[in-house]
Amino acid sequence: MAQTVQSGNQAQHVGLDKREGQPAGVPEWLLSVKLRLQFTGWLQYLPPILGALVFLLVAGAGRLIGVAQVVLFWIPLWLGGLFLTLAAFEVVAIKLGIRPDERVPRPLAGLDAFDLMRARRSCRSFQRRDLTPAHREAVLASARAHAVPAVLLGDGSIRFEYVAAPLTVWPVVGAHEFLVAIAPKAYDRTAIIDVGRSLQHVVLDATRLGIATCWIGPGADHAGIVGRLGERFDPAVDHIVCVCALGYRSRFVPTLVRLLTRSMHWRLPLASLFFADPELREPLAMTAPPFAAFGRCFEACQWSPSSYNGQTTRAVGVATARGVRMDFYAATGSHYYAPVALGIWCANWERGCEALGIPGHFAALDAEAPGAAAERDVLHYDLSWIAGSRVGQGVAEARA
Repeated sequence: MAQTVQSGNQAQHVGLDKREGQPAGVPEWLLSVKLRLQFTGWLQYLPPILGALVFLLVAGAGRLIGVAQVVLFWIPLWLGGLFLTLAAFEVVAIKLGIRPDERVPRPLAGLDAFDLMRARRSCRSFQRRDLTPAHREAVLASARAHAVPAVLLGDGSIRFEYVAAPLTVWPVVGAHEFLVAIAPKAYDRTAIIDVGRSLQHVVLDATRLGIATCWIGPGADHAGIVGRLGERFDPAVDHIVCVCALGYRSRFVPTLVRLLTRSMHWRLPLASLFFADPELREPLAMTAPPFAAFGRCFEACQWSPSSYNGQTTRAVGVATARGVRMDFYAATGSHYYAPVALGIWCANWERGCEALGIPGHFAALDAEAPGAAAERDVLHYDLSWIAGSRVGQGVAEARA
């Protein structure tokens, strides 16, 4: 099945550095090995295989030594067999998909907006079954609704291409349905923010239905995705920003993926994300007026997903004579994954404000308006959320 959800006009682009989104400090040769294993689909299953090999080699050496056999032979042999059994199980049950069918998860209809955002977790292992026709159409309808020009922050085009086929992605296993986020090839930062914001709204709509999702940026093989898209992708005008895996969560998860998921299940404290000054020295008083009115909106942003859990977005709360605004910054020079993460923050923030009945809108103020933080090398001002203002009056009121 091939479907396109799009908006706006298309232009040209700059390329994506292959290291963007990758952990810093990794040697080039190690990165090459990692990428090769990643895109051949074996990296997820490597730890138990290596564990089995190491312990069996130790057992073999212990047997040759011929002393302390319990410690040097039997224990390593037992551990090697355990790791070998685990490796065989993961390859057969997860990589090859030879396992029992699992149930379709229940929808999360009873959760409020904040509990829904908190309950959403990246899914690393998907069931073999396809989305039901009703669920698929609901997701595509949401993608259409959140990609029309009228709801975007910028003038650049974005669109979501639906692909019903396995793609080479990391560290996700079993995914075979995706939304591919495409922006203009000519670099447009606001369009990249729109990708994050719009796709996060789709993700939350899918979560409500019980559909699992996973954002995938640097872990996606773009060449393979382009091949799957075929005529729906024009390299002269299109750029793949990221993909989002869709499906139903599986209980069968590779050991390495479980460990990675646990290591990323943490967040910076709110005091390290929200500030009262553009120099990011004073934490925002989130429990005192006027910011106390936003309640769990801060938590909603705190638990927003980001590439490698980088948590690259910061916000400065500003109380003016006309009301409140929040200035959003990217705390890194990343051209793609930081603005995507900032867009996800924007989606969660506005979802929370809508749930609380607090009106507002996004606008890009003049560079000097947010203050000194706009001049810092490590921060990039992108957008402000302005409370209680109509679009035509908001920017002027925010500066008052």
